[in-house]
Amino acid sequence: MANPCPISSQFVCFIIITYFMFIFGELIRPLPRSLPNDILSLHIATRLRTDPNSIKTASSDYGNLVQENPIAVLYPSSIDDIVTLIKFANNCSTPFSISARGHGHSVRGQAMARDGVVVDMSTLSENGIGIRVSSNWNPSLGYYYADVGGEQLWIQVLRAALEHGLAPVSWTDYLYLTVGGTLSNAGISGQSFLHGPQISNVLELDVITGKGDFVTCSPNRNPELFFGVLGGLGQFGIITRARIILEKAPTTRAKWVRLIYSDFSAFTRDQEHLISSNAPNYVEGILITNENTTNEWRSSFSSPSRQSDIVSLLKKQGILYAIELVKYYDNQSANTIDKEFQKLLKELNFIPEIIFSTDVTLFDFLNRLGNLEDQKRPLESHPWLHLFVPKSRVSDFNDVALTTILPKLNETSGVFLFFPFNRKKWDNRMSAVIPEDEEDIFYMLALLHSCPPNQYHILDELNNEIVRLCEKAGIKTKQYLASYESQQEWINNYGSKWKTIRERKEKFDPKRILSPGQRIFNSF
Repeated sequence: MANPCPISSQFVCFIIITYFMFIFGELIRPLPRSLPNDILSLHIATRLRTDPNSIKTASSDYGNLVQENPIAVLYPSSIDDIVTLIKFANNCSTPFSISARGHGHSVRGQAMARDGVVVDMSTLSENGIGIRVSSNWNPSLGYYYADVGGEQLWIQVLRAALEHGLAPVSWTDYLYLTVGGTLSNAGISGQSFLHGPQISNVLELDVITGKGDFVTCSPNRNPELFFGVLGGLGQFGIITRARIILEKAPTTRAKWVRLIYSDFSAFTRDQEHLISSNAPNYVEGILITNENTTNEWRSSFSSPSRQSDIVSLLKKQGILYAIELVKYYDNQSANTIDKEFQKLLKELNFIPEIIFSTDVTLFDFLNRLGNLEDQKRPLESHPWLHLFVPKSRVSDFNDVALTTILPKLNETSGVFLFFPFNRKKWDNRMSAVIPEDEEDIFYMLALLHSCPPNQYHILDELNNEIVRLCEKAGIKTKQYLASYESQQEWINNYGSKWKTIRERKEKFDPKRILSPGQRIFNSF
């Protein structure tokens, strides 16, 4: 009698293979496909590499959370190499994705291209435009400026500009990031309240679109591409040159203090007072969840003998707050800087017995983090979270998230920031997303976690809990440096900007080739 449920030999083989793969804890994934053969006839063929070292480097980033293998890495010798690659991808029978990689400082695979091609922008420094500083004042522009290759690091821009007595006006806290990379996000730090994010300080761009067109754009020339690319997460084009606003290097030195608070309302009220006064050059708030935060300050600050007071206060309330405040000065104002600072501090409501202070060169302040890649440290993961929070809900945010969740971090490592921005310094025509209300001020929460690779999921769950609590409380946050798994989550984050983002994608990258690692139009 025939078996009523015949089982094919192929199905049996599948069951056996699946069983053993499960036993050994491996995932069944198809092997990456290869590049189309036609690409070998192009002049860029010798610049494409598929060796294990190249693939390994391009498949990871600073976050050490995601690994996605490309099928090749392009090391361009010129901008034309990138144009050729993108045009080929558009015209071949099976288009593949392309992602530009700067210094690899993304944290969740945003610069990766699974089964695509990663463009290592660093090799453009060999034959690119480099950094060209225009030190002649142009009355019609009202600015000094520098033309900078998208692959250049901000530390290189600083050094080149200082040689001419100039400096960019807006920074990130970490300078070993590429110009193209930060402009594709926003580029923010404690100077942003005064000058806006880095995307607000750009005069002109050269961009290779997702169709392979090389376009020069500015607010008056191809403005849709210009505003789209700034904060555009690499979705519409690859930045190869940016004209950056410079100013006369404001000082030679920086007076730098950290003030301690036990009261959240005083902490935020003082920050808002400082950014409205324009008296300081830099303001950032710090969240203190354990004594390690202030122990690390001893390397750069003359620490007071009241360190034990911080430990005692932490034991009582679980979290403290600090304001990092900087004022620049030069030889002419050296005799008055202390008096100016004392006047400024009298307007604030910090704990007077606990104050950290130091005095450094302008360069040393801006480069205070150094190059993290050069610092010997164990392999770590960085499950970061960045949220923009409306000013009107910061008190609720503190009650819902900060005082309930962050004390759980008393044994963890990282830097936790909470500081304000002035909305008027942001241009809403750009793709970057900020809270949609019309309040003059909004805040940034930055949880910059560091942990062993096998523990990142614990911190990720904590991050997710903060987001869930905000949603439950109706606090309409927006994520910066966001990473989502579905397009609907991106639609929710973009809000009223989504229609514009989608239209820009259709216009400048209709085949959805660029930056798949963002998962906005390319889901994995």
